[in-house]
Amino acid sequence: MAGALKVSATEFSRSFAKYQDEAIAGKVIEITSHGRVVGGYLSASELAHYEMLKRREREVLVVGELDDETITDIENAQYGVVPR
Repeated sequence: MAGALKVSATEFSRSFAKYQDEAIAGKVIEITSHGRVVGGYLSASELAHYEMLKRREREVLVVGELDDETITDIENAQYGVVPR
């Protein structure tokens, strides 16, 4: 992740308040263990952005496996209108 601050799990746990402040300032903190990323810490705004992106991901559907309700939803869908 570009621009993320990488810190070891040990450093993160020892200086949690410092990294909490960094996250509040809008940064993403990547937590590493033995040189590999094992988790992350996000600000509330970054988390909201992530959740919005997850909601907008596309789901792959196989036409032959669609139920009647899904087919009806697709038939009634309007381009550019966000479903409720």
